[in-house]
Amino acid sequence: MQQLQPRLGIALGSGAARGWAHIGILRALEQNGIVPDIVAGTSIGALVGAAYASDRLDRLEEWVTQIDWWEIIRYMDLRLGGVEGERLMRAFGERVEDVPIETLPKPFGAVATDLQTGREVWFQKGSLLEAVRASIALPGLFSPLRYQGRWLVDGGLVDPLPVSLCRALGADQVIAINLNGDIVGRHVNNRARPATPNPLLARLSAGWQAVLGNNHQPVRNKAPETDEPPGLFDVMAGSINIMQDRITRARLAGDPPDIVLSPRLAHLGLMEFDHASEAIAAGMDCVRRHLSLLQDGLNRPDPAAS
Repeated sequence: MQQLQPRLGIALGSGAARGWAHIGILRALEQNGIVPDIVAGTSIGALVGAAYASDRLDRLEEWVTQIDWWEIIRYMDLRLGGVEGERLMRAFGERVEDVPIETLPKPFGAVATDLQTGREVWFQKGSLLEAVRASIALPGLFSPLRYQGRWLVDGGLVDPLPVSLCRALGADQVIAINLNGDIVGRHVNNRARPATPNPLLARLSAGWQAVLGNNHQPVRNKAPETDEPPGLFDVMAGSINIMQDRITRARLAGDPPDIVLSPRLAHLGLMEFDHASEAIAAGMDCVRRHLSLLQDGLNRPDPAAS
């Protein structure tokens, strides 16, 4: 009797703009004959995962590799310090149709966080776009989503790398994509990329200043090379990085995947959504560097050898 191949799941982690690396990883895996059967995502991982599970990754990649900062600004319907997200989700919905999750070609799940209880919320059925919108609601950037009497925010607050959800969806083996493995301290110490004005941060800064009052220091992209304290955005982004790194480590220790891939993304900032091609290339390079590990760990043959 022929033995059935284990069902392969992929857990796509959170990481804001670094999440475009998920596209490159998925591309490179398929090029090497490694095709996930099940997809789970948190935050930007939910957005990319929804496109992949819908067979719409081509349309997502074409979109994100062409947008620049000014187009991103047009998608952002800003309200006092946050983004409503409706325009962005409409644009995403033009590429990825809003269908019931349970009708997708691949089993898919997304993680969000209940703002009142702090518990994680798993979307395994219902509106695909609603699941994505809840999962990407990063505090300080996107406003929460009202869902069944609860306010939901970004799933990365409780589960930045949804291995457990992937297994609950039926995966026998899990590849986990960790975008947060080398980012702690990035917003304070890394000055490899020269500081340039960031239009989205400027718009968000205006909203934050309206909420906080005019006595606070302006938001800065980079901490200056002095003893001055980091700017508001540097503190917020650095805090998110630390939180997600610590939670990821704890979750992986409790429910380890079969393979962890960590693309080299420390040079990309939380909000650098206009660097999609760079992030995608980093994702593809990550798979190339770990191809032997993937084939051995998953017991998959090398397609080039057949």
